[in-house]
Amino acid sequence: MNKTRFLAITALLLNATATAAVLGGGGPASTKPAALKSPANRSATMSTPKQQVIDVLKAIETGASAPFAVINPQNYTHHILGAADGLTGYRALLQALPAGSARVNTVRVFQDGNHVFTHTDYNFFGPKIGIDVFRFENGRIVEHWNNVQQTPTGPNPSGHTMIDGPTTATDLQHTQRNKQLVARFVDDILVHGRMDKLTAYFDGDRYIQHHPQIADGLSGLGAALDAMAKVGVTMRYTKVHKVLGEGNFVLVMSEGTLGGKPTSFYDLFRVENGKIAEHWDTVETIPARSEWKNGNGKF
Repeated sequence: MNKTRFLAITALLLNATATAAVLGGGGPASTKPAALKSPANRSATMSTPKQQVIDVLKAIETGASAPFAVINPQNYTHHILGAADGLTGYRALLQALPAGSARVNTVRVFQDGNHVFTHTDYNFFGPKIGIDVFRFENGRIVEHWNNVQQTPTGPNPSGHTMIDGPTTATDLQHTQRNKQLVARFVDDILVHGRMDKLTAYFDGDRYIQHHPQIADGLSGLGAALDAMAKVGVTMRYTKVHKVLGEGNFVLVMSEGTLGGKPTSFYDLFRVENGKIAEHWDTVETIPARSEWKNGNGKF
């Protein structure tokens, strides 16, 4: 497989066609998976930082102020480019939401050291899927990143949504091994296009894909090549900023370009028996520097 063919495949894999700015405009109605379970229902088994993050996100919906006490108001940096910096800027952004319009269902929550990362089904200014990362210091939140994408109107060709699938981390004793595996995959395949190594990362055609337009399996990628070639989309990963994991779930935060536009890629992988078994993502165009409302950057 040549590099041009690979770029077509990976552009599809990384949700090339449906991006949205953080807290951007409205979109089509969300198709929610049946019996979607929130980690909030499992709070008794969670560490405190996980539950604190769930509560902060849920406060977007409820308007509760108490959960925000976990955020350090004197030392809080967020990377939401559409909001002024600090807790005041974040609150001002939330206050712009029409009363009673927000919905928040956090489906996955994981912790890696002082970082907590979540996968959430949102509705603010329209339905969105978001991946958020929070950094704790001395027991309080001091930094926040996220990537948010408009929710598609229906499932992908294999019947998967952007948010369904397993939610609980297993294989905790192999967190570091799984992080290293995924980091090598991103470096080899997404950054450097070393296609001779591609199949080594998968168990044959056993691969579940949550991209809105692609079927399961590596074979599902091939079926979309003709359409991708007609569109002529180009995608490039240029830098990996963070690799976070808990057990068999690993999140990679990267930047690059998609269709010539600066882009933020958040890829969530599930590892099974030393192979990549499942993939979710959010992809977001990074606005021009002149449009930023803070100087913290996306990463």
